[in-house]
Amino acid sequence: MDTIIDVRTPQEYIGGHVAGSINIPLNELHTHIEKIRSMRQPIVLCCASGVRSGQAAILLRQYGIDCINGGSWIDVQSKMK
Repeated sequence: MDTIIDVRTPQEYIGGHVAGSINIPLNELHTHIEKIRSMRQPIVLCCASGVRSGQAAILLRQYGIDCINGGSWIDVQSKMK
């Protein structure tokens, strides 16, 4: 199974998310780099529309982490079915 990180706020995440995904808000991502490095890669990033997950992908790639901007969490969820 892919590692999926949802970079929305905890409140947004509670409102609906991909089963098995991990919630790490975009503004906290930089504090979890070592934890993220230990996760199975490539990591699929998602948010509400793809904008924040795109920003997250740029950040993680700067740390050498293999990741993909999956777009909205609804799109990621539909691709898993």
